[in-house]
Amino acid sequence: MEKRQLGRTDIEVTSVCLGTMTWGEQNTEKEAHEQLDYALDRGINFIDTAEMYPVPGREATQGRTESYIGSWIADRKNRDQYILASKITGRSGMTWCRENAEMTRHTTAQIDEAVEKSLKRLNTDYIDLYQLHWPDRNMPGFGFDSYEDYDADEMVPLLAILQALGKHVTKGNIRHIGLSNETAWGTMKFLQLAETHNLPRMVSNQCVYSLIARRFDYDRAEIAMREDVGLLAYSPLAMGILTGKYDGGKAPKGSRGDLFTQFMGGYWAAQDSWMDCNKTARELGLTPTQFALKFVESREFVTSNVIGATTMDQLTENIDAHDIDWTDEMEKEARRLHETYRCPVGR
Repeated sequence: MEKRQLGRTDIEVTSVCLGTMTWGEQNTEKEAHEQLDYALDRGINFIDTAEMYPVPGREATQGRTESYIGSWIADRKNRDQYILASKITGRSGMTWCRENAEMTRHTTAQIDEAVEKSLKRLNTDYIDLYQLHWPDRNMPGFGFDSYEDYDADEMVPLLAILQALGKHVTKGNIRHIGLSNETAWGTMKFLQLAETHNLPRMVSNQCVYSLIARRFDYDRAEIAMREDVGLLAYSPLAMGILTGKYDGGKAPKGSRGDLFTQFMGGYWAAQDSWMDCNKTARELGLTPTQFALKFVESREFVTSNVIGATTMDQLTENIDAHDIDWTDEMEKEARRLHETYRCPVGR
C-alpha cells in the first residue's frame, strides 16, 4: 500500500483511506469493526469519520459512527497503528450536534464542545487530523455551480477559527488540522493567517472528486501541489454510480440510490457521462470500479482516496482496485471523458 506525506507534517498516510459515513445507518457496529480489522490487515493506515455521521445526518443517529470506532479502539487497543481523522460540522441547522445552539457554527465555544465530544465518543486522547467539514461562511457547501456573495461581516473570522483550533493542537488532543469542501480563497486565507500569526497550518482539503466531478482540478489542485494542502478525495465512485450497478437506469434495492434518493438528483441528470465512463472501463479491460478508483489515486495532488462500502465484498473490490497500474491509454480516455462532459456533477 503506497504511503504519501500528509501536508508538511511527518505523517505518512496510505493512498487509500477508509471512509465510515454509512456506519450506524446502513452498517451495524459489528460490520464496522469487521471493516476496520480488514482495512488494517490490508495495510490501510488512515480512517476518516465525522461528528455528524452517519449520513444522512439526523438527531437519532448523530455521533453513532464515532462511537462505533470508539468501541473498536477500546477493544483492539491499537491506537498507534493508524491515523484517525474526524470533522466538525459546518454552518447548519443540525442543532442536535450542540448544546443550546441555534445553529452549528465554528465559534470557539462550539469547536471546544465538538472536539471534546468526538474524543469521548472515539475513546481516544487525540485525533490525528481534525477537519472543518464545510465552511462557517453563509454560502452553499454542496451542489452549487454559480457564486453568490454573502455577508462577510457575519461569518466567524477565519483567524478566530484558526486560533481556537490552535489551542487544541497546543493542548495535544489534535495533532494537525485540515479543511473539507473549502474553496481556493478559503484555503489560501487560512494559510496566510497561519503564517502571519504563527498558528497551525492546514494540511489537507477533503472534497468530492471523481471522473465526473473534477472541479478541484481548476484551482485547488494547484494549491495542493504548491502549498502542500493535498486532496482527500471523497465520493470517488460518485455515490456508486461509477461501479456500474446503476447502468440499467434503476437503483438496486438497498443501495444509496434506493434508500436516499435526495442525494442522487445531480447524478441521474448526468447519466450520459457515467454510462460512458463505465463503458470505457470495460473496453479497457477494467471494471468500472477499478477505472474510477485508480483514476483518483493516480492524480499527483491527491493525498488519499476515501473509499466507503456497505459490504465486505465491496470493500475488498475497492481496495483491490488500487493494485492495477494506471496506463497512458487510461489517462487518454479519462481526458476524453472530461473534455466531453466537463464536470457534469459539480457538488
